[in-house]
Amino acid sequence: MISVEEAIQKVVKTVQTTTTSQTIRVREAVGEILSKDVIAPINMPPFRQSAMDGYALNLYDNTTYEVRDEVKAGDQHHPVLEKGEAVRIFTGAAVPDTANTVIMQERVVMNENTIAVEGLVNFGDNIRLEGEQIKKGEIALKKDTIITVAGIGYLLSLGIQEIQVYKKPSIGVVVTGNELIEPGKPLSTGKVYDSNGGMLATALQSLEYKEISEYSVKDQYETTKEVLLTALKENDVIVLSGGISVGTYDYVGKALKELGVEEIFYKVKQKPGKPLFFGRKKNKIVFALPGNPAAALSCFYLYVYPALEKLRGNKNFSLDKKEVTSISSFEKKGNRAQFLKAILEENTVTILEGQSSAMLQTFAVANALVYIPEERSRIMKNDTVEVICLPI
Repeated sequence: MISVEEAIQKVVKTVQTTTTSQTIRVREAVGEILSKDVIAPINMPPFRQSAMDGYALNLYDNTTYEVRDEVKAGDQHHPVLEKGEAVRIFTGAAVPDTANTVIMQERVVMNENTIAVEGLVNFGDNIRLEGEQIKKGEIALKKDTIITVAGIGYLLSLGIQEIQVYKKPSIGVVVTGNELIEPGKPLSTGKVYDSNGGMLATALQSLEYKEISEYSVKDQYETTKEVLLTALKENDVIVLSGGISVGTYDYVGKALKELGVEEIFYKVKQKPGKPLFFGRKKNKIVFALPGNPAAALSCFYLYVYPALEKLRGNKNFSLDKKEVTSISSFEKKGNRAQFLKAILEENTVTILEGQSSAMLQTFAVANALVYIPEERSRIMKNDTVEVICLPI
């Protein structure tokens, strides 16, 4: 059995970012990660551009200018200005080549076809130079950049419609157990509704993982092995729930071993989620989570989610953590590290009742986990604690 810190480091060390890329439309790329540099195909701005509404001037030693013309955004004509001449101009419009400054409209006095300029005017004022933001051939966005809404606007402004991003992994969610039935069917004695399969698949979908396949298997060794073999063939990552403990009918560990899955670690000194398995088969990643729902979801956030992020190119990803004041007290039993469901509010956190690994009622209202390391035995009211912010 290894510590939480050791388990996290083993996941980080084992998981490598995919080398598989795909081309997608820029407008569909929010949250995706660039797999190669994006090169600017044009200068931005593509011409000298007015930064505001006003007048473009050809400067001379006087404060009065004759207004010759008007240039709106999108106009393609380029008036030629002699010294002492001006054109009315609007934000985003092309500045005539013979103009060398733009003065805002609030600083002029209009008199028929002339304007009187008030205050000091400097060469180049309020003109966005061609290529001022970026020049053709320069790197617009670097490889490994996460695409934001602003990034999409930036790329579209350069006329870029498609980009190459790391391909997100395909994920197989496998739930095991003779006792599980689908929600909606009659519930007979000894049976429970399967919550883990839908819960884990929904968590993945909410985190923008789209290639998700779901599998279910009864507690039978050969059937378990067959389903796992299929899941390994069809997916990059396998996330199992249940069947990984040491009970008579827990067949997952034995089946994974026979299928050639290398064990990186099994069992973590933590509560909930002690019977956690992490392994790999060539470039396939396997997590076997406990069957208890709250334990499965805790392990998903703490280990599976960061692994998936690194796999898809988010190399520096980590869950948001912060130190806050606890307004609750808690006495830990045993010497395992513990993750407690809690409600985080600004700089305080409340530890919730009902911390059983089998119950989701508390988890359903939690937005954070309070982390108690192995060496700490209790939390007193007003103590400083570390909390992990849940993404969803």
